[in-house]
Amino acid sequence: MKQIEGGVTAAKGFLAASTAAGIKYQDRKDMALIYSEAPCRAAGTFTTNVVKAAPVKWDQKIVKESDFAQAVVVNAGIANACTGAEGYGYCQETAEAASQALHVPESAVLVASTGVIGMQLPMDRLKAGIQAMAPELDGSLESGTQAAKAIMTTDTKKKEVAVQVELGGQTVTIGGMCKGSGMIHPNMCTMLSFVTTDAAISKELLQEALSEDIKDTYNMISVDGDTSTNDTVLLLANGLAGNPEIREKDEDYQEFCKALNFVNETLAKCMAGDGEGCTALFEVKVIGAETKEQAVTLSKSIITSNLTKAAIFGHDANWGRILCAMGYSGAQFDPEQVDLFFESAAGKLQIIENGVALPYSEEEATRILSEPEVTAIADIKMGTATATAWGCDLTFDYVKINADYRS
Repeated sequence: MKQIEGGVTAAKGFLAASTAAGIKYQDRKDMALIYSEAPCRAAGTFTTNVVKAAPVKWDQKIVKESDFAQAVVVNAGIANACTGAEGYGYCQETAEAASQALHVPESAVLVASTGVIGMQLPMDRLKAGIQAMAPELDGSLESGTQAAKAIMTTDTKKKEVAVQVELGGQTVTIGGMCKGSGMIHPNMCTMLSFVTTDAAISKELLQEALSEDIKDTYNMISVDGDTSTNDTVLLLANGLAGNPEIREKDEDYQEFCKALNFVNETLAKCMAGDGEGCTALFEVKVIGAETKEQAVTLSKSIITSNLTKAAIFGHDANWGRILCAMGYSGAQFDPEQVDLFFESAAGKLQIIENGVALPYSEEEATRILSEPEVTAIADIKMGTATATAWGCDLTFDYVKINADYRS
């Protein structure tokens, strides 16, 4: 497996376009279109929030019931959530407009929205956006990058990645783009993620690969503890790589899963590291756990602790907050057996041993915690299971951004 340049258009047969439709923003692109030259097997995972946006309901139906998918229409600025029957009808209208512009069945069109909850979509502008994008569809890396930029809301940077792997003697590419910066919490987050591949794989195994992989990627990030109404991850496979179709969990399937994991983990970390107002990606590794479930619970508890996140922002090695967060997580462990380390590009430092502080240098700790990527490693010495979670620091700017988000 090797990482290559690109994103959602890296795989064979995938094209993208973007436009400034004026959905909500008046000074930037706010719509993207993904199209495959061949019908795709489609898989998806969605928000666990009981309040689900209309596009989530539409896509769940398409992924489950349609024979294939071939296009995805995405808008930023308005979430089309809590919009009732009218909002769901707008998903149908979007699919109809894309169907006419691209000459594909309505049942092959997926839709996604992100932005303010409760506002209705301006369908005249959205349909005009589809008409503008259809003739501009292109398979270049630049068109994929522009699409990644067009789906941003409070994101500060585009998020895309691509890899190649050999399957059945053929080069298979997996690429993707996503957006996500706030209202992010484990068990899906405020994010839209679109992953494309030219691999030939059965629909059943495609869905299983995605459903299993999100447990260690998208479901292991948190920015602010709020689970969105719109979370959607779509995985499209058009088979144009020409590899023998993957129909069982053989070596090719395992290699495909490894490549998919790299793409999803990279995108997940990009979202965590671009959390609203943040200055650092905060990674937490729990090692020496008795079970994977225990390690997951502990690592998530640490990255969601506001006191810990504030300490990371202040470059303060306040290890008591981490041990406290572990203690209320619900997972059982012996706090008098815990070793804790901080690590970054500036070095690695052990802070506590067997639950007691070591005579470490506060200056060295501050230097390590001042890097843009910081890791805390907690060894609970109970077994061999591990888990890694990703979050970010909590800053003044997070409050500023969310105090006036609607305006």
